[in-house]
Amino acid sequence: MDIFLQQIINGVVLGSMYALVALGYTMVYGIVNLINFAHGEVLMVGAMVSWTVISFLAGSGMPGWAILLLSLPVAIAVCAALNFSIEKIAYRPLRNAPRLAPLITAMGMSLLLQTLAMIIWKPNPKPFPQLLPVEPINLGGPVITVTQLLILLCTGLILALLVYLVNATRLGRAMRATAENPKVAALMGVRPDLVISATFVIGAALAAIAGIMWAANYGTVQHAMGFLPGLKAFTAAVLGGIGNLPGAVVGALLLGLVEAIGAGYLGDLTGGVLGSHYADIFAFAALILVLTLRPSGLLGERVADRA
Repeated sequence: MDIFLQQIINGVVLGSMYALVALGYTMVYGIVNLINFAHGEVLMVGAMVSWTVISFLAGSGMPGWAILLLSLPVAIAVCAALNFSIEKIAYRPLRNAPRLAPLITAMGMSLLLQTLAMIIWKPNPKPFPQLLPVEPINLGGPVITVTQLLILLCTGLILALLVYLVNATRLGRAMRATAENPKVAALMGVRPDLVISATFVIGAALAAIAGIMWAANYGTVQHAMGFLPGLKAFTAAVLGGIGNLPGAVVGALLLGLVEAIGAGYLGDLTGGVLGSHYADIFAFAALILVLTLRPSGLLGERVADRA
């Protein structure tokens, strides 16, 4: 039972990290019906920038939590500027183009960012310093670390803030109006280009936080680290109902739980034929099953029909 509970904790933590990225995917899709496949690379840039700041401040004598906290706004600022530039240069000119064009552009941007990161930070993996206490907290059998607790708290807080932003603020109303009909929203005084740029900036901030949390949890960074979390987070957003903020979190948590439990028991279930590194089988099998029974996702796709 302790092993099962530990896998549950691992799955919730993993799902929370996926959720931070999936929220960025679902916000952008909800506004412009665009899948930003470069989002995982924005996560990678956030982690790399944080690693650079931490390496610079390593000998300053500051406590670890303060160094990590200082690296966060720098990573968010760089990722926000990067995503703003990507939207303006790569996506905005193709906004009225056939859907295949921005999709191919997004994939090309992903490869470009990976290559630039490899040139700037070199291809070899780098250890991410353990800045928070590493002693696990015993929960009566299963354990959890301070970093994992921080991940859970960040995900819950960010979801609450985003729901409030979308439903109770002026920017949120502008987002919903732009999602429904950008031309009519413009006639009502909304500036669709500004709203879309703001959405990309918010998504970049979420990706930067996710990148730092991912690096702090796994203790390593490299130029290709954003691909798999980006793919899994997109899967989670589709699983929960892309365009739906709570759905993205539910889908991410479910994906994390399926993956963690699958990793823990896959070897036993297959008689040792498949190991824990085949856990993706369970994750994508769950996606296929849900989308077969409910094509709009678990909580339904909440994207307005454009007039």
